[in-house]
Amino acid sequence: MTGAADAGPDPLPAPSTDAAFLEEALSAADAAAFVAVGDRFDDDLRYLTRFSGPDRDYAFVRAAGESVLCAPTLFAEQAGREFDGTVRTESQSDPAGVRAAAALSASGVDGGTVLVPRRIPHDAAVHLERAGYDLESTAAVADARRTKTEGELDCLRRVQRAAVRGMARAEEILAAAEPDGDELVWEGGPLSTERLRRRVNAEFAAYGVRDAGNTVVGAGPTAADLHYTGTAVLRPGETVLLDLSPRGPHGYYGDLSRTYVVDSDGGWERRAYVAVEAALAAALDEIEPGARANDVHREAAAELTAHGFDPNAEEGAAGFTHGTGHGVGVSLHEAPSLREAVELEEGMAFTVEPGVYDPEQGGVRLEELVAVTSEGYEILHEYPRSFAPTAE
Repeated sequence: MTGAADAGPDPLPAPSTDAAFLEEALSAADAAAFVAVGDRFDDDLRYLTRFSGPDRDYAFVRAAGESVLCAPTLFAEQAGREFDGTVRTESQSDPAGVRAAAALSASGVDGGTVLVPRRIPHDAAVHLERAGYDLESTAAVADARRTKTEGELDCLRRVQRAAVRGMARAEEILAAAEPDGDELVWEGGPLSTERLRRRVNAEFAAYGVRDAGNTVVGAGPTAADLHYTGTAVLRPGETVLLDLSPRGPHGYYGDLSRTYVVDSDGGWERRAYVAVEAALAAALDEIEPGARANDVHREAAAELTAHGFDPNAEEGAAGFTHGTGHGVGVSLHEAPSLREAVELEEGMAFTVEPGVYDPEQGGVRLEELVAVTSEGYEILHEYPRSFAPTAE
């Protein structure tokens, strides 16, 4: 299923962020500027700047029609490569809030209302207020991130292709595994969730993406743990649940889940798989512009109910224990949630991932990453669904 001719994608830079939405927010609030402060782990800041470092606070400023990145001196060259705007390099000894205030002053903004995200470091807010600016929170960035541009969707397609490569490698290994007593054996030794996880992550690395600590592999009872990253032996007849969420160098995530059973006797795991597959189909059928996100969840839950599974199970109980999906972008979990009564719009990208779980039996989840289109939806990179693993 893998080959050197398809070892990885062509380099794909992060798309530029059009600041028009910030200008609209500034105009609506009669504000002079917008400021965001954070570090490389702040996904709003990553979206605004496309700058992937450092791990200490820096600032973004939008004022007088110009975007400015206040980057520490040691990161000036990187900022110049990644940021589509003006880079100010200043001493790392100055707090990011002080640097943001200096950038505002340099842009001719000496006081007045400054918009900031709903979450901004307390010390940055204090420095801006001491410099004479009145802060007002805005949801403009979160709102902009709800829908994706074509450039963003292309990033999602590329990293989802990597998720598919990792899944193909896992399925290939499972298809080659042989029952040996109450264990599955592969290449001379017991096959465990950790062995499988490492092979998937190696495939990601070869493809040029990071696993970001998000490679979930559960087997048997641990497949009922939504985020299992421990070690369990794989056994014949038990569910093996893989949830793969690599992150590309541009910052965008993929997300893909499949569930397999080696040497099934057709019991609980088969009934659960049929129910989840039907729920996925019902949910996908609901997706189109103008539909409500929570209607997608409702249809999935109704299908699971029809198959005899509890659609509102508490965590740790048997049944459907989570929402049907969530947005994906520069955060693995972002808006929209498919439990919200929000109207779906063209360009929204989210997972559709119904599942059923039983702490004593295992878990089944099937997940696709989709984007809303003018006519319905697009699965951003398709991969076959199969109850029993197969190999090409």
